Amino acid sequence: METATINISMPLSLKDLVDEVMIAEGYGNTSEFFRDLIRNHLKQFNERRLEKMLRKGLESPLSPWTKDDVEEIKKTAVARILAKQNGD
Repeated sequence: METATINISMPLSLKDLVDEVMIAEGYGNTSEFFRDLIRNHLKQFNERRLEKMLRKGLESPLSPWTKDDVEEIKKTAVARILAKQNGD
């Protein structure tokens, strides 16, 4: 996998807090910590985007739902619940 380097600046007080969290949470290095932060942020971003699309769909004029529509919604909901339980 190709990688890129990103440099960030922060006050020493913030860096000290980052170091504290890294030790407490068992991160091996600063890059690992920030990659995890970014992955978590992107996951939350995608969840918010999905919720926004769902709200938009619910607010749009309704067409009759079919049995297949309901089954697909159930399947998706179960998959999301299982993924959360497994820490994905």
